[in-house]
Amino acid sequence: MVSGLATTLTPEFSGFPYPGPNLFLSSANADITPILKELHGRKDLELILIDLLNGLTRKHDVTCFAFICDPIYLNVFNGALFRRTFAVPYVMTVVEEYEDLLSPNFDTLESLREVRRDGCNVYVILLANGLQTTRLLRFGDRHRILDTRAKYILLHDFRLFHSDLHYIWKRIVNVVFLKHYKKISGSAKGKAWFDLSTVPFPNPIRGVFVPRRVDIWKDSRFHYNRPLFADKTTNLKNEVLNVVYLDHVPSVVVMKSNETSKIGGIEIEILNTIAKKMNFDPKLYQPDNLELHKWGQKQANGSFSGLLGEMVNGHADVALGNLQYTPYHLELTDLSIPYTSQCWTFLTPEALTDNSWKTLILPFKLYMWIAVLLVLLITGAIFYGLARFYMNLQVFKNDHRNQNKIGIKEQVKDEVIDPKPGLYLFGEIINSILYTYGMLLVVSLPKLPTGWSIRLLTGWYWLYCILLVVSYRASMTAILANPVPRVTIDTLKELVDSKLTCGGWGTETKKFFEDSLDDIGQKIGERFETIDDPFLAARKVALGTYAYYDNSNFLKYISVKRKNIFMDMKEFENSTVNSTENIQSSTDERNLHIMSDCVVNIPISIGFHKNSPLKPLADLYLRRIVEVGLVEKWLNDAMHTIRTLDTSEEEIKALMNLKKLYGAFVALGIGYFLSTICLIGELIHWHLIVKRDPKFDKYALDIYYMNKNKKQ
Repeated sequence: MVSGLATTLTPEFSGFPYPGPNLFLSSANADITPILKELHGRKDLELILIDLLNGLTRKHDVTCFAFICDPIYLNVFNGALFRRTFAVPYVMTVVEEYEDLLSPNFDTLESLREVRRDGCNVYVILLANGLQTTRLLRFGDRHRILDTRAKYILLHDFRLFHSDLHYIWKRIVNVVFLKHYKKISGSAKGKAWFDLSTVPFPNPIRGVFVPRRVDIWKDSRFHYNRPLFADKTTNLKNEVLNVVYLDHVPSVVVMKSNETSKIGGIEIEILNTIAKKMNFDPKLYQPDNLELHKWGQKQANGSFSGLLGEMVNGHADVALGNLQYTPYHLELTDLSIPYTSQCWTFLTPEALTDNSWKTLILPFKLYMWIAVLLVLLITGAIFYGLARFYMNLQVFKNDHRNQNKIGIKEQVKDEVIDPKPGLYLFGEIINSILYTYGMLLVVSLPKLPTGWSIRLLTGWYWLYCILLVVSYRASMTAILANPVPRVTIDTLKELVDSKLTCGGWGTETKKFFEDSLDDIGQKIGERFETIDDPFLAARKVALGTYAYYDNSNFLKYISVKRKNIFMDMKEFENSTVNSTENIQSSTDERNLHIMSDCVVNIPISIGFHKNSPLKPLADLYLRRIVEVGLVEKWLNDAMHTIRTLDTSEEEIKALMNLKKLYGAFVALGIGYFLSTICLIGELIHWHLIVKRDPKFDKYALDIYYMNKNKKQ
């Protein structure tokens, strides 16, 4: 006999009517043992299955049936079961009675996966060996092969109720156990009957598992006609659910006052709302060694610590603590639908460099300065060209008016030097550029230029200078009126270029950056280090050597708490008192800045224990909470206190200080430096060249320079 999924039968070759597209059988043969002769002979199990399956099909939305049996119970499906039930698709898996279902073979595993892929929501498991059933349930729960929220029909077996399996019945709650009672010999009314029981959910199992009777099946009918698969999560009857939480703003906010503490936050409000609707009492507690383990991670022995450890070990029913909707968390727990999406980024130090010396050039961008410089050079050249044209025109007129060309040329030279025509302003290229630059600085010309072309150009150029200067002054006024501009890190590329050490909580965060597909993320992963204390991380950020990774709301909280003198700093001081870091004085610390670019936007959910039956209904209520806008309202409430404490450092924004005038002093220093160099150059030229000239006479300097100009 071959166990598991072996062949796919079509209606022509199978022994049953074709009820749907998925029919999987093995080549195992039915084996009627002496122990079950009476049961199979009367077909009691077949009849009750017919009633159960038809009742499920009528009252519930059944997608398909999953039959799992062994050769002993295979003949239950050889009779009229499929002819007398509604046409619903099914998948049948037959396993050998000796197969270890905690590690099933390939055919069985593929058949179970096919059931899960097809979305079958009713499981009928008929295995004579109760140990096989327990191992199948454990395997299906551990690897999520079985849909624990489906409806289950199982044979009653005391081995299913062992204490090692109690955790299963906190996850599989829609289950009916069939317990067969034989006919009492010698009694006319002693017909065979079935006792139908289920798990006592939501009542916790305390020590001994005592199933709760649902109905009795006898004479081909149900005695009480109670709903066998009623939703047990609608009303949890004030049962106490263990809720583990982690203080992490804004999801969970713990406000301490003297010896008492008040717990608030988005997830606390969501929990209270769902608790009222589902009628349960949440019991909040924190895991051991919270400050060290926090969310927790896998230990060397394979167990988990912290908040995740409470969920994996089954100690808690619900987990609150800003759980990210990631494959890592989904593998260990069940997560609700995301109620929000958070921006995860870095907390970085401000003012890594000071740009106050650039105050004079900040009003205009680079391309604007290039345009101003080009206009200055071009306009100065045009002024010079018009002046030279006017001077040549005067020479041409004098050539035709006078006969003595030599005398006229001497006269023209004197006119060029004579300031009356006004052309000396732009007669030389250097003077033309300087006077054009002077007009740009709104400095009036010493004399109006001669020539209408130059006068018209001067007028329009003055309009250009006025507009440009007004724009510059307005921008400069705004810069000086605002606080000193700070240099911040706002992109991942800037963070990589800054060479800062990056850090955050947990090895999974480091792995996230190391597995990044882009080079920038991988570079961050190379210098990423894990750190448990966020306030110690904030102190290192303030020293300008670190960048801390978390969601933007939590980064806002730790930055405000650290710098605001009205907040309780006791926790921060206790967390850093044992640090071996060489902490500098507060005067050397920098302001904290939250990087504006998000590294990733991560959905945030509430955690339930693995395969929790509470998740479907909780998701329904959570979706309604999000749709009406309560989450956004609770977020604003949680962050309101933090935002009000985030006071600005400069209350008077128009206050002038010396630091804002660094640019002016830099420009003045450059001017002094260049003037000093020119002065030194002139002195060197005077002493080394002029004084050593044989014709130099310090008592007749006018004659010396006159003779020198005539030679030139």
